[in-house]
Amino acid sequence: MARSETICFEKMLLVQSCDYFRALYRSGMRECRQEEIHLKSLRARGFFIALAVLRGEMPILDADDIVEAIECAAFLQVAPLTKHLIDRIDSDNCLLMYHTAATFGLMDLYHTAALFIRDMFVDLEVEVMKTLPSELISYIESLTPSVFAAVGAHVTCGVDETVHAASRTICYLDETGNNWKVLTDLPLEASTSMAGVTVLDNNLYIVGGVHGVHKQAVDSCFCYSVENNSWSRIASPAQLRYNLSLVGVDGRLYALGGEYERTVMSSVETFDVKTGRWTFVAHLPQPAAGVACTKTMRRIFVCLWRPMETTEIYEYISGKDEWRLVTTLIRQQSYGHCMVGHRDNLYVMRNGPSDDFLRCLMDCYNLSSGQWSSLPGHFANSKGSLFTAVVRGDSAFTLNRSMTLEYTINGKNWKPRQQMKGFPRSGSMWTFLLRLPDALMLQR
Repeated sequence: MARSETICFEKMLLVQSCDYFRALYRSGMRECRQEEIHLKSLRARGFFIALAVLRGEMPILDADDIVEAIECAAFLQVAPLTKHLIDRIDSDNCLLMYHTAATFGLMDLYHTAALFIRDMFVDLEVEVMKTLPSELISYIESLTPSVFAAVGAHVTCGVDETVHAASRTICYLDETGNNWKVLTDLPLEASTSMAGVTVLDNNLYIVGGVHGVHKQAVDSCFCYSVENNSWSRIASPAQLRYNLSLVGVDGRLYALGGEYERTVMSSVETFDVKTGRWTFVAHLPQPAAGVACTKTMRRIFVCLWRPMETTEIYEYISGKDEWRLVTTLIRQQSYGHCMVGHRDNLYVMRNGPSDDFLRCLMDCYNLSSGQWSSLPGHFANSKGSLFTAVVRGDSAFTLNRSMTLEYTINGKNWKPRQQMKGFPRSGSMWTFLLRLPDALMLQR
């Protein structure tokens, strides 16, 4: 290490999580039998941060911490530390993360930080041009920004129902032209009515849903590949379900709760994209349908309701396969109906008193401090627009048939930034972000 310092650590922890030590201790060289190992050209602070992450902690990092943590992650090949750094990318540190990752060759962080900067390029352009070398700017400019996309609620469609099929489209918002454009048609057998819809690794997944007046569960599930501009079937969950919530993290889909034959369920299944298999994991703490859920920093959170006007937030701990109570929110005549994550904040949108859904209130829970705060004022929520919120960079996009409204997220405030054209479909809708290849956008 740059400064001589002795650190005691659990050897197996490093062997399991660090490529450098795994190779070292399995090499048969004399170092694997020594009581002390000297690491040259590595500073102690970065190593302390790596140990904290390996123990399951989530340290907050300042600028100096970031540089030394990246150096350590690159030198020792500590994958969990790299993931922690990726989780901490934000508009305050993204340029430092990007430049430092390029310097030390930490490519996963380098690419993810570049994507983040690309999505916020309008806001960061002056600083980018002033601080980054030309080759790093060129790489950012070579990437495609994510676009705001939506699909309405549609049931399955027969081959001859051409009029009905005409509206069964995935659309995206061309922000430059302020116009919605069709990306692709839904497969005839796909239902987005009471289905689970989410994006994982730039692929769109549709799971479950209903068809018919008796809400019969759909047993066909689909994946849309943006890269190939094509649909494919995926396996259905072992338990057919509708009115479920679907979220994707770390190469897995999670189908949370839902209904089957009008019975609300607590079961949860996860789909491994690589193996194409569904498996059951820990049940939700209670049966729930259409549960409000979100992910932030690769962590999954859900809102569950209790009697006496109580909203409880649980986190799924994948390493222990359990749901852990994070916090409780009690508000008179009001429950959380939508939740989105931004940095280490969870924003819970809830109905106004007496089920006034045209008036939306918002509370913020900070995961680092463990504190609740209420956002000032009321938010217009005509036809549930705020309940479709999607976060891109430091912006939240909300949508209804009348307008698309972009908010700037600034801690305890959401400020309207710009208003654009509404989604030209009636009824319920799902919103998400996709990165469209230039060739695909030119076709539209």
